[in-house]
Amino acid sequence: MPAEDPPKKRLTYAESGVDVEVEEAHIKKLVGALGYARTSETGAPIAMPGGYAGLVRFGENALVLCTDGVGSKVEIARALGRYDTVGIDCMAMNVNDALCVGAEPIAFVDYLAVEQHDTGFMEQVGSGLAAAAEMADVTIVGGETATLPGIVKGFDLAGTCLGWVAQDRILDGTKVQEGDTLIGLPSFGIHSNGYTLVRRIVEEERLAYTDPFPGHGLDAHTLGEVLLEPTRIYVRTIRALLSSELDVHGFAHVTGGGLMNLPRIAKGHRFVVSDPLKPQPVFDWLQEAGGVETREMYRTFNMGMGFTAVVAADDADDAVRVLRESSTAERPRLVALNQGEAPRVIGRVETGTGCLLEKEGLEFGSKT
Repeated sequence: MPAEDPPKKRLTYAESGVDVEVEEAHIKKLVGALGYARTSETGAPIAMPGGYAGLVRFGENALVLCTDGVGSKVEIARALGRYDTVGIDCMAMNVNDALCVGAEPIAFVDYLAVEQHDTGFMEQVGSGLAAAAEMADVTIVGGETATLPGIVKGFDLAGTCLGWVAQDRILDGTKVQEGDTLIGLPSFGIHSNGYTLVRRIVEEERLAYTDPFPGHGLDAHTLGEVLLEPTRIYVRTIRALLSSELDVHGFAHVTGGGLMNLPRIAKGHRFVVSDPLKPQPVFDWLQEAGGVETREMYRTFNMGMGFTAVVAADDADDAVRVLRESSTAERPRLVALNQGEAPRVIGRVETGTGCLLEKEGLEFGSKT
């Protein structure tokens, strides 16, 4: 009889090179070393426990700053020579964070570091940034490029978003209370987190990004196309919700750390996900191909939910309606392979700490 295939290795994010717990410990050391703060009224910091954005006082308003990059997803773009989606990722990772404190994103600057200049590269990156600016309704006011051979391999793309919010409209978690309702907004697939593990799985499967996606109804597309689906921009959708008369208590941008992002909304509360959005097929494939445990999937990836809103229970139905109507009016994407469910209720808020994926019985702590 032929020998049985060896059992598939259970891959983790840490084994692939990114240990979230180690990273969090080092981030705390970095933050602990940042001791200076402006003392005048204008520019004085506003405490924001969840850390999605930084805020400073500016008259009766607050200026909001976020900075983030695309991460190792750029390695897939580089392997395919396709760069028209990473600008959307860069914009989305920043403006979506600004939304979490109730801010209106208004301006953006980018930083692009390259190993060398290739024909057509800059134009493609620029086209993605331009498309993203329209989706997010922000102005790109400038940026910086650097050629760094010997320091950068390929390229790295990051950006910073400026937003504003009236100080009495800041969502800082204090409005969240027991009995609130959680509403999940679907992602467009993986977005821009966990790609060190994604690329490890592709390597273990000995696949090329130009190969057809392995089944799951997406085999008419290449693996690279599915994995490069850019991050969804929620600005117009969340703007519609904040403009309503509904009682909105908080938001979470579900990025690296997966469900660990929900407890960042408010301390002293337990976020119970009783009916999660269905993950798109790309997550099913990653779990099967990598032998990744369910807990690891939900603490690494967004698993089909890129954003979460917390609203008063009495307003939940109306909030879902507003979110669904505004989602259908979003600007078209460059790619639309990983569409998820419509926004809907996924759970509730209880007294306690952390996050519970109820049906699986899995508990998650908070991402710093």
